[in-house]
Amino acid sequence: MSLLLAEFRDPETLLDAARRARDAGWQGLDAHVPFSIEGLSEALGLPQTRLRLVMLTGGVLAGIFAYALQWYTAVYDYPLNSGGRPLNSWPVFLIPTFEAVVLGAILSGVVGFLVSTGLPRLNHPAFAAHGFERASQDRFFLAVADPAVDETRLAAALDGLDPLSIREVA
Repeated sequence: MSLLLAEFRDPETLLDAARRARDAGWQGLDAHVPFSIEGLSEALGLPQTRLRLVMLTGGVLAGIFAYALQWYTAVYDYPLNSGGRPLNSWPVFLIPTFEAVVLGAILSGVVGFLVSTGLPRLNHPAFAAHGFERASQDRFFLAVADPAVDETRLAAALDGLDPLSIREVA
């Protein structure tokens, strides 16, 4: 499957091009930019991320596991009555449980991020495009990976936006 890259000079033109491509119903839209652009994910029609839910779930599960492990150890596995306190002295378990929640949320967030973005991906077809290294400096690229789109259709959709170039990358 081929990838079409349209190169632009400024972020506003890229936003307009992304909106036009999304309104045309094309799939596989992506943007490569040197800095964050407000409203770009909405212009591309990207779905909301589920990373917060993944992190919440990971944190809650880690907290439950840590608390259950401490409770089981203190009550059944190695009951030690010190100072006349009950074996299930829950205030003692709170700090390690909190730390486990934080660690579980962080680890699940990192793993969720890597899985959702497809990283580590060492090669992408766009990396082979001439001049693509400027995407980290001062150029803005719109990538279209829809098989129904060719260079002429993309050029027609971007009419009036004056892209610097439109090229196909295999």
